Amino acid sequence: MNKIKCIIIEDEPLALERVKGYVAKIPFLELVDTFENGVDALFFVKQNLIDLIFLDINIGEFNGIQLAEALNHQVKIIITTAYPEYAIKGFDLKVTDYLLKPFTLDRFIQAVERVKSEMKVESNPEVLNDSGFIFIKTEYRLERIEIDDILFIEGMRDYRRIHTLQKKIMTLETFKEFEIRLPKNKICRVHKSYMININHIENIERDRVKIKNELIPISETYKADFYGLIQRK
Repeated sequence: MNKIKCIIIEDEPLALERVKGYVAKIPFLELVDTFENGVDALFFVKQNLIDLIFLDINIGEFNGIQLAEALNHQVKIIITTAYPEYAIKGFDLKVTDYLLKPFTLDRFIQAVERVKSEMKVESNPEVLNDSGFIFIKTEYRLERIEIDDILFIEGMRDYRRIHTLQKKIMTLETFKEFEIRLPKNKICRVHKSYMININHIENIERDRVKIKNELIPISETYKADFYGLIQRK
């Protein structure tokens, strides 16, 4: 994997030096530039190939949240801030991690390893989520879900309902996001409105899957991939 090109946006000199020092210790990071405000950083990112931003929130009139919104997932973002109250907003913006100052080198390494893993998955969709769990935003909290406990995911207009062994969870995350985050050898799409955990299939009949007394249709669009997957099991 090539080095991850990153920039730091931070207006506090001591905090900037700390992050620069941490970046220098990570062999797969390449620091391209640093910025004190969001406006200059935005123009730079629009004109240069950058993979990752270490982003403070309080950086002037055009703050870190506004910058993240303007970039619209163009780059990976790790927020670095002293303010915990922006964490849910950061999750809404799909930042990779949220570091609360003062953070340790160990915590910093954990965050950049997440970026590295995400980039591997995006460049090679066959790379699997091997952590065993994911965090899902539901209402005003983040809910941890064990991947093996997922029965199926059901589309309901703007929402997705995750059926697990213990409970049902509503979220605004999309099927596309689930397809990126979940292991493809366990959780697969079978219909425009359904993803299923193949480890919980009880039987398959007439292109319908039975999971815990639910009959889930297999559509033509996903039929070949689905049957190909279960034949490899």
